[in-house]
Amino acid sequence: MNITILGAGNMARGIGTRLVAGGNSLTLLSRDPEDGAALAAELHAVARNGATTQAISFGSPIRDDVVILAVPYTAEAEIIQQYSAQLPGKILVNITNPLNATYDGLASPPGSSDAEEIARMVPAGTRVVKAFNTTFARTLVAGTVAGQPLDVFIAGDDAAAKATISQLVEAGGLHAIDVGPLSRARQLEGMGFLGITLQGPLGTQFMSAWKLLFP
Repeated sequence: MNITILGAGNMARGIGTRLVAGGNSLTLLSRDPEDGAALAAELHAVARNGATTQAISFGSPIRDDVVILAVPYTAEAEIIQQYSAQLPGKILVNITNPLNATYDGLASPPGSSDAEEIARMVPAGTRVVKAFNTTFARTLVAGTVAGQPLDVFIAGDDAAAKATISQLVEAGGLHAIDVGPLSRARQLEGMGFLGITLQGPLGTQFMSAWKLLFP
């Protein structure tokens, strides 16, 4: 599958590593051409099954059906507005934990989530899925923590879109868990925030992971 990632930061690296490991080709849209080209080369080195990578400048058209929004929370609205006309029919993956300005809480409105707010911004026909917000970039590059594959919790209102993202997750060696409708992003963003706040007290240096264990 061909996938576009908006962004070329740490989470683009982590998610991109798992996607190319699963044989998927990537296009990176970056505001910084040098950062985008460097990450594309890094990911190409670990790509499997003929997967390709390329970096193009931000503002270029989006050609792929799956788009991963790997940008800071404060940049999301502007980017969605710029690409709005190209989004109908696409799966838009929201990975963000919407931290407030003081990093001591979430900025999303009460009774909502960043993913749900994005779903209200995008044009009809855009299928918004929440995923990867409870996984840290370095753990995604590794693929495992303590010998266990990462769990990726997925929320969304479109079953086919969630199935597509689940297949990408599993192909990259991770474990996909469908947690239900997009409104479950509220709980996932709470989990993501809690995971971030625990890194300092536990000294885990963003190498911990949430794991759902079954008997």
